Amino acid sequence: MTPYKAKHKGVRRIAAALAASMLACFSAANTAEIRLTIASSHVTALPWVGVMHSLVVPESNRRLEAMGSPHHIRWTEAYGGSLYKLENTLEAVEIGLTDIGWVGTLWELSKMPLQNVTYYAPFVTDDFQMLYEIMNELHDEVPALNDAWTAQNQRFLGGSVLDTYHLMTNFPVNSVEDLRGRKILAPGPSATWLEGTGAVAVEGGLTTYYTQIQTGVADGVLTILTGAPPYRIHEVAPYITLVGLGGQLTGGMSINLDTWNELPDEVRDVLAQLGREYSVGVANELGIRYERGLESMQAEGATVSQLPIEEKLKWLNGMPNIARRWAEATEARGIPALEVLGIYMNAVRARGGQPLRNWDLEE
Repeated sequence: MTPYKAKHKGVRRIAAALAASMLACFSAANTAEIRLTIASSHVTALPWVGVMHSLVVPESNRRLEAMGSPHHIRWTEAYGGSLYKLENTLEAVEIGLTDIGWVGTLWELSKMPLQNVTYYAPFVTDDFQMLYEIMNELHDEVPALNDAWTAQNQRFLGGSVLDTYHLMTNFPVNSVEDLRGRKILAPGPSATWLEGTGAVAVEGGLTTYYTQIQTGVADGVLTILTGAPPYRIHEVAPYITLVGLGGQLTGGMSINLDTWNELPDEVRDVLAQLGREYSVGVANELGIRYERGLESMQAEGATVSQLPIEEKLKWLNGMPNIARRWAEATEARGIPALEVLGIYMNAVRARGGQPLRNWDLEE
């Protein structure tokens, strides 16, 4: 048995025990106290985790009390990877290791391909406020998106978006040519953004970037500036090159479906409302933290530069049509990726967005 399978089997045993304990603690029909665990592989300093702690946990009980509900949630919070690591965010909710958690869909290309449509269409929009509205609407309007969550034994509550991606490196970048031969951390589908640049994509995550760059596994990273300061990435990659590859849907908050089905109606109503407000809260926090994060890294010695527009266009036009390639490959699996790509791009344009490349209109 491989270490991963052994670990996964152990996690399932723990989860089964926790689920049995939780179900013993409440009956949806008549028990006032409901015990729920909410968790993440990342720390609360990051918006998509912090908003679970600052909004979902306290506000759920305030609202239940305000509506006169006899139910009260006794929360157990487990952030920063204390229950599971970044490679297990989907499985942790699926098997009930946590009742509610942040799931990183960007690592789930096979199980949740449609949630990655934004990653396969870079340079479309930096407007993350627009983005969360569109992606939550897609979940409401296209059954296949919700079906992907149901297949993993969970219910989608609300999406989490990210600010636009930039470059952080241990060498200066003035042109696309400067990337040739360099090892750049680009997790999941973001690896396709490096096609045509001559750079080599390396897998990683926010929690691993610092060590990977420090030890020479990589020379830099495509990352969000709101996520970099908490992990001190600027200490090992002090050259920040503003590229603007676009805001992204990186995942979302979900709840284990078995847990959801056991909850009283009023508790489900409150959590459903808070799921969508979670999306708003994450986007609002991004707006605050983006400029603050950039300023703090500059104050600590980081060098910030803007990639010239002609180099940005060279980067963009050097890519194959990665969106259509992804969509056609996904369609071959019976998943409506071409439809979702078109809906997404049309929604951006309808809201006044001006994609630098209209991926859906190219053959």
